Amino acid sequence: MITIKGLSKTVQNSTLIENINLDLEAGKILGVIGPSGNGKTTLLLCMAGLLPFEKGSITIGDRSISAEESGISKEKLWAFRKKSGIVFQHLHLFPHLTVLGNIIEAPVHVKKSTKEAAEFEARELLKKLAIEQHLNKFPEELSGGEQQRVAILRAIAMNPEVLLLDEPTSALDPIRSGDVRNLLREFADSGHTVVIVSHSVRFLRGMADYLAFMGKSELIEMDTADKLMKNPGDARTREFLRHSELN
Repeated sequence: MITIKGLSKTVQNSTLIENINLDLEAGKILGVIGPSGNGKTTLLLCMAGLLPFEKGSITIGDRSISAEESGISKEKLWAFRKKSGIVFQHLHLFPHLTVLGNIIEAPVHVKKSTKEAAEFEARELLKKLAIEQHLNKFPEELSGGEQQRVAILRAIAMNPEVLLLDEPTSALDPIRSGDVRNLLREFADSGHTVVIVSHSVRFLRGMADYLAFMGKSELIEMDTADKLMKNPGDARTREFLRHSELN
């Protein structure tokens, strides 16, 4: 479950996000869409506890962080960060570790899972995205799409309460995008909450439970995915969706 109240973030008098309010229950997928440069990634970073903010609060499950705490309370931030896993657009895989090593690193050293249990889970996850044959390769030996799938599996392996993804299919072909869709839907159906920033409305269609449209650093509207796609309430959303269907 995620609750955001009055979230605002500025940098050098430039507003990145302003007065964001939303509620998302557990087991649901939220797709965040909108033009580039309107605060979608900033929103994810704040939700992950990786970026301090000036106003508002964020609650994930039974953990909350306020604007005041987001920049100074290391103990509360660490507890808050444990609630979520994030997949960055630039992936940040560990170059010195194999695919298997990347996936089991956090479960073994942070969650204190046994290496045997972590490896078994990693192998099962790798099968779901059809890259089990690459488990002993290093990131530099993989294609962009393969690296992207490894980054997603690395986050899921920690079994976070909330999974945050920034453009998770930018390097994937339609078949592999479908594999990721199925995995994320399965992850949400098991009780986790998923938030996906994506320019691909096609990827979100039929998978996301809700859609939120962001424009000019604001959350313009949020509704069930079906309603927002068929009958958006704001002209800016309609224009964005119209262009999305053309591309």
